[in-house]
Amino acid sequence: MNMSGNTILITGGGSGIGRELAREFHALGNTVIVAGRTLKSLEETAGGRPGLHVRTLDVGDGADIARFAAALVRDFPALNVLINNAGIMVREDLLADPVDFAIAEATVATNILGPIRRTAALLPHLRAQPAATVMTVTSGLAFVPLTATPTYSASKAAMHSWTQSLRYVLRGTNVEVIEIAPPGVQTELTPGQSKVDAYMPLKDFIAETMANFQALPASKENLTGQVKFLRNAEAEGRFDAAFTIINEAYGH
Repeated sequence: MNMSGNTILITGGGSGIGRELAREFHALGNTVIVAGRTLKSLEETAGGRPGLHVRTLDVGDGADIARFAAALVRDFPALNVLINNAGIMVREDLLADPVDFAIAEATVATNILGPIRRTAALLPHLRAQPAATVMTVTSGLAFVPLTATPTYSASKAAMHSWTQSLRYVLRGTNVEVIEIAPPGVQTELTPGQSKVDAYMPLKDFIAETMANFQALPASKENLTGQVKFLRNAEAEGRFDAAFTIINEAYGH
């Protein structure tokens, strides 16, 4: 992926990782569109920067995704990069009686169906560009689940698998497929997460991620050093130990 001269859509651009990626890519000379549910937070991301645009979108609603995609390609015909970043992470109690499925259903709609629908809606347009990129933001928890957030962890595992399939299907085309798998990052993805000392500071995560893009432009996965403890746990025969460590520390 070229680091400048693109037109980039970033979902979940109103805060956290999405906000900072939007500002970094914009500073490199890209046109950036941030999308999400809350106009005020999107406008805070844009901060009046020329070439950083905002669009509202219910990321979990199929009909709204279709509406959004049609308007987007009309308004930004040079769109050539999609970053599926929007997601939710909510704790669940698997021992509740009765089980409340609202969290699981919302997580699946936002974290799995949302990016699948957005990619399907925009892929014909992306394939018509000279060069295009689809990125999915997954998680280290795709590889070692956190039992306190079982559906979130499962949703990110699903998107890792789906991204691999998409990459294979698009091999030999003009569309490259990249996965960003963050570790725990100091954002407000969950309440209080930005204050957890063991998590990676947001500015450090963004700096390392952007450096990886520059140094490894053809890499299929953009991984910070901190996430490799989880990403490589199974391959290195450490899965059980990693599972125990993170769930004893954060699984309550």
